[in-house]
Amino acid sequence: MAMPPTPDADALAIERFLDALWAEHGLARPTLDSYRRDLQGFARWRAGRHGGLPAADRAALFDYLAWRTHEGYSPRSNARLLSALRAFFAQAVRRGERGDDPTALLDPPKLPRSLPKALTETQIEALLAAPQVDTPEGLRDRAMLELMYAAGLRVSELVNLPATALNLRQGVLRVTGKGGKERLVPLGEEAQHWLERYLAQARPQLAAGRARAPLFLVASATAPSRQQFWVLVKRYGAMAGIEPGKISPHGLRHSFATHLLNHGADLRALQMLLGHSSLSTTQIYTLVAREQLKQLHARHHPRG
Repeated sequence: MAMPPTPDADALAIERFLDALWAEHGLARPTLDSYRRDLQGFARWRAGRHGGLPAADRAALFDYLAWRTHEGYSPRSNARLLSALRAFFAQAVRRGERGDDPTALLDPPKLPRSLPKALTETQIEALLAAPQVDTPEGLRDRAMLELMYAAGLRVSELVNLPATALNLRQGVLRVTGKGGKERLVPLGEEAQHWLERYLAQARPQLAAGRARAPLFLVASATAPSRQQFWVLVKRYGAMAGIEPGKISPHGLRHSFATHLLNHGADLRALQMLLGHSSLSTTQIYTLVAREQLKQLHARHHPRG
């Protein structure tokens, strides 16, 4: 009789899958970590059953998804899990380790359509003006906020920028996005102005005489973390009078996209600026812009 699989066997199968996924598609570390957590969760739930994770059938996957739903996991979380399982078993079929894909007939849960939260242009102006620029830290924060909004960066892209990514003479920024894909993003005059001030007046003090690769530095002369930037955004949002639930670091990226569309930007050009691989991802911002125009009409039109 075959022995039940060991937890080590499941862990080995998961790591081999993730290594191949990274090699084939160059997925970012947070995405790989997310896949790992989801697959480990299923492996723990299935622990001791014949064949372990690699031998799971459609009934086992269905039972696990049903259990998660009963336990209160969100549709979005279950959809992410199913995505990880699809990738795992598709790879097993390609390797010849399985003759079937147990996820083939499983439908993803229906997700509620959520629109990105974008700030108004007035709120953005108040947020950008919140830092006290007479200190190195305040000048750095102003430059970070200006660049985040001017270039529509993801938070991870902003905090991980090397100093060499910035070319003020040409007014462009080289950004390495998801999957290691690079894109060039033009900078506006305001962002360039504050970046020049930061580089000349603040960064040398924050570097404390040491050569440092990151563009933005905290007091320890290292790059800020995403959590540190989140704390900054919340603090300056409160100073600007913006309700806490209406502001987030990613909201600056949403605001960048929405405001460009409101001012007539082309959707394909916006896709390139945001670094989206699919135009359908960018199209969500047309709904945001349309909704803001409807609200504007309702507030100001005599028959709104």
